[in-house]
Amino acid sequence: MAAPTPARILLVDDREENLLALEAILGGLGHELVRATSGPQALKHLLVDDFSLILLDVQMPEMDGYETAAHIKSRARTQDIPIIFLTAIDREAHQAYRGYAAGAVDFLAKPFDPWVLRAKVDVFVGLQQERQRLLQRTEDLARRLESVGGEALSASLGRIEKLLLMATDEGAATGPLAEAVDVLRAIREDLAAPATAPVQR
Repeated sequence: MAAPTPARILLVDDREENLLALEAILGGLGHELVRATSGPQALKHLLVDDFSLILLDVQMPEMDGYETAAHIKSRARTQDIPIIFLTAIDREAHQAYRGYAAGAVDFLAKPFDPWVLRAKVDVFVGLQQERQRLLQRTEDLARRLESVGGEALSASLGRIEKLLLMATDEGAATGPLAEAVDVLRAIREDLAAPATAPVQR
């Protein structure tokens, strides 16, 4: 996968040393790293800024990571941002299950391999950016359809929406994303082609 373009990543942890460690690990990737030292502070950041990924500690006072994730996933603006949980609680399976149930795309137990974290950040940032590009193209095409019309093109846009939902649900769903790109190309060709016959009504 090609290196993603610079993105904004939210780092959420109540301990200064953990935030410093995350910044040291991810600093060379070229992304903008934004700190939050609590769940409420993270939610405030998410009200005003767009993020491609959230690294979220589980154990925090006032509002733990699971509760914070529930708030993030309940908001239309932020529900599709991927979350990677980071925790030192234990390595038992039920903690990972709880993390995935809260909407996480991944779950890493501390201490984790820095290279593994960097690789996961690269993958999920890249997928989220591709998803945003596809959504933007879909919105642009929908606006053009208002003047162009056509049942076939409208059906194709509906198919793209379903594919994007599949990609979101499955995480690294390269197949559906690739198919969505193919559909978008077909729509662009349809829009560029001159009309040969009036639409039958």
